[in-house]
Amino acid sequence: MYLDNDRRPTMTPQLAVRVAILGGVALLAFGIVFFRLWFLQVLSAQTYKDEAQGNQQRKIRVQAPRGDIVDREGRPLVENRVGLAVEITPDKLPKTRADRRVLYHRLGKLLRMRPRVIARRVDQQFKELPFSTATVKADVSRDLVMYIEERDEDFPGVEVDPVFLRQYPYHELGAHLFGYVGEVTAEELKNPRYSGVAMGDRVGQAGLESEYDQVLRGTGGYTRVQVDSLGNFRNKLGEHPATQGSQLRLSLDLDVQRAGQEALAGGTGKGAFAVMNIHNGEVLGLGSNPSYDPNLFAKVVKESDYKRLTSDETGSPLTDRAIAGGYPTGSTFKLITATAALESKTITPDTPLNDPGQITIGDQVFKNAGETAHGVLSLRQALTVSSDVFFYQLGRDMNDQGMPLQQWAHKLGLGRKTGIDLPDESPGFIPTPHWRDAGYSRFERCKNRKKPTYEQITQGICGFIDRPWSVGDNVNLAVGQGDLQASPLQLAVAYAGIATDHVVRPHLGQRIENSAGQVTQQLEEPKPRDLGIPGEYRSAILDGLRGAASEPGGTSTPVFQSFPIQIAGKTGTAEHTGRPDQSWYVALAPWPDPKYVVAVTDEAGGFGADTAAPMARRILAELFNVKENQLVQGGGPSD
Repeated sequence: MYLDNDRRPTMTPQLAVRVAILGGVALLAFGIVFFRLWFLQVLSAQTYKDEAQGNQQRKIRVQAPRGDIVDREGRPLVENRVGLAVEITPDKLPKTRADRRVLYHRLGKLLRMRPRVIARRVDQQFKELPFSTATVKADVSRDLVMYIEERDEDFPGVEVDPVFLRQYPYHELGAHLFGYVGEVTAEELKNPRYSGVAMGDRVGQAGLESEYDQVLRGTGGYTRVQVDSLGNFRNKLGEHPATQGSQLRLSLDLDVQRAGQEALAGGTGKGAFAVMNIHNGEVLGLGSNPSYDPNLFAKVVKESDYKRLTSDETGSPLTDRAIAGGYPTGSTFKLITATAALESKTITPDTPLNDPGQITIGDQVFKNAGETAHGVLSLRQALTVSSDVFFYQLGRDMNDQGMPLQQWAHKLGLGRKTGIDLPDESPGFIPTPHWRDAGYSRFERCKNRKKPTYEQITQGICGFIDRPWSVGDNVNLAVGQGDLQASPLQLAVAYAGIATDHVVRPHLGQRIENSAGQVTQQLEEPKPRDLGIPGEYRSAILDGLRGAASEPGGTSTPVFQSFPIQIAGKTGTAEHTGRPDQSWYVALAPWPDPKYVVAVTDEAGGFGADTAAPMARRILAELFNVKENQLVQGGGPSD
């Protein structure tokens, strides 16, 4: 019997099933791949073709010029100017690192910049804004531009283009109001208010530039360019022009602002003022001294400049003392004390109180300035001569009445932000028994727990509230001393409240306009808050302020006796431990139907009648167009 060598084993049913399954899977996989390729090459061909063509184009953002800021008469306060910027274009920049190093060294000598700084600045901008030019220096002279253009072979990739730069024509005048611009930060870009802003754009960083940034900013444009497969620039395809931002018109009066800042400059060097329409809250002037030149920020600000502007040694010029200064107000606070005493029924307008020149409360003796004894007084006379003893008694008597003094100070706008359309306003502070007692409890717990030395305690390791509230705190508050902190603008709002019986919200912005000055949006005036103070109370207080500026013995009568505009006003002298007294004056004018309030302070000016009152007179002279030869210089008694 012979074996058949060509015979093969028969496939089992199990094997057949496996082969069929594997074949089916392979066929399905092939079908999926085939269908995907057909989908990509046939159905989606146009889509991917469009995307491929789109990858050859880039949009280079062009920032819009910002809108101008003008005063109530349309006079430009902030505008744009065309500067020349040295820039580097990515397509013409030398390819090798060595060649770029030579270029940066040559450019650094010309621009007086370190080559390392130039390299870092260029690399950072190329990283953030690919295909766009990198700015090396934002503002250069025409002589330097001509030098570069005449030697373009020595500066490959370097170009000079016109750019819009922010300009503040009055330099330090109104600087705290206008603020400044700077490059948007990565953190700011996360904020919805910066929608549409790109890295490298300049936005408002302080003052009105920041508060109204979305109005002033405008709409950016772009330039379309074509690039090759490596991303290198090939040619320009077109551009969409940027739209300039809107113009902002303010209630500010340039002449009043100038008069106020000149008045401050004639003082001791540190101070602030506020001028406001008491009926609608329009701010005509608001200034702080020392000031600064915001043109410094139109370009890249130096670190040394920023340190100088924030240093206590130079008076911290960036601080806006008009809205962020926290001061004891001295006797200007007596108007608030009078309101609280009348409303709490502690006195009536005609209640007589004796002023023997000093008063003992607890174990402490409180005296009038100069220890002057005024005898028996009612409210009007007490305000006219600024009797401290009269108001010491009111502070004492209101201490156990549920804090009417603190409540009315808050109602009149102290201890809270006024709501002015400026950033960085301080709410100030009104001391209360709860605040001091709670702070003292923390102090005691810390002292018992840590067992600090006497030196550590005096250095504030456990805080600075080392005693509970006492009646003396309320007595000090009644004459604007102690832990009180208020700004000139807050005092202006409080005085306007007494004059009108409602609290206005101060504001600078009046309306939004196009570049031709046509109104596009009228900014709504905030609704005032009613106080409900009886007319007889307000009349008694205002009569006292009128007497202080006009009657014999009035604290500011010698300053205003020859002034052709009748006013009502109050001096203030705030004491500071270890440094000169602070001078205050708040005026309402014209009498008897006031329209404006002027609040002025000089941090080291001494008596209110000596420094702040003449400053206020100078501002009022500009406000009412009183000529200098109509003014007679004069001082007044202390308060």
